[in-house]
Amino acid sequence: MSVADVRSPGEYVYGHIPGAVNIPLFDDTQRAEVGTMFKKEGSEKAVMRGIDLAAPQMSGKLARALQLAPEKQLLVHCWRGGMRSEAMAWLFATGGLKPLLLEGGYKAYRNHILAALGRKRKFIILGGLTGSGKTGILSHMMAAGQQVTDLEKLASHRGSAFGALGQPAQPSSEHFANLLFDDLAGWSDDDRVWLEDESRNIGTVFMPDNFYEQMQAAPVIALMMSIETRMPRLVQEYTLFPADQIEASVIRISKRLGGDRTREALEAVRRGDYPTAVRITLGYYDKTYNYGLSRRPAGQVVYVETDTDDVAVNAARVAAAAQSIMSA
Repeated sequence: MSVADVRSPGEYVYGHIPGAVNIPLFDDTQRAEVGTMFKKEGSEKAVMRGIDLAAPQMSGKLARALQLAPEKQLLVHCWRGGMRSEAMAWLFATGGLKPLLLEGGYKAYRNHILAALGRKRKFIILGGLTGSGKTGILSHMMAAGQQVTDLEKLASHRGSAFGALGQPAQPSSEHFANLLFDDLAGWSDDDRVWLEDESRNIGTVFMPDNFYEQMQAAPVIALMMSIETRMPRLVQEYTLFPADQIEASVIRISKRLGGDRTREALEAVRRGDYPTAVRITLGYYDKTYNYGLSRRPAGQVVYVETDTDDVAVNAARVAAAAQSIMSA
């Protein structure tokens, strides 16, 4: 069934039910005006003002709803399932649609998905040093029939200071949770779901607390690969981007690299010596990641050594390690 989100565009962009289409009763400015009037002058004047503001665009809103729901069924919601959704449902019904109201609105949906994301699930984590090709391995495993949720794809970020390069704008943490719930809903509870090892935040996106706590408790397969093996992939990936973007990413971790190492990395980028720049930044990331692994409980991490960057080979090695965990 098609879903019409009748909240303002700003509310919709910040977070919405995946697949819902925004047909707002008010734009952001109008919503602010009506809300202020409601607080200062009461509901009657606010309602009258709302009618004046919305009336000129009503035919366009109905036309969009008719286009959205040729089957005539349409689920309608606002924030709490109150006046906005009721007003738009009346409009849509007048135009021949059969609108249904989402009880409790978007707020109820959010309460539902946050509870669901905290529900105990079977996860298995693919870890490994930066540049180990984890995303490619998980894609290979998904193509082979494994259940995989790509957290970095949902977050539009690859996780490091360089992770925003070539990516679209990130969703809000709220909308990331919506996308995550939608993705996980497609997987069976009977089998494990593969996730990539991540920090609590992926760029500017923060994972829901209960979900992240489950990730932290799940078994980890850590793919260990030398810098020399990882180097060609990283150089190939990051030389696709302008040097000034690479420099800006290096500067983001300058406090952690230290002044001397930051200068060395920046000078290497400027002279086109990407292997040196990569080696310097990997020194920081490898140390940080290995420390994080060392803090996990004994037996939680299974290390898989590899001397190749071949995705299919490494996927097979990771799958074999996972099988040993599942059969233990």
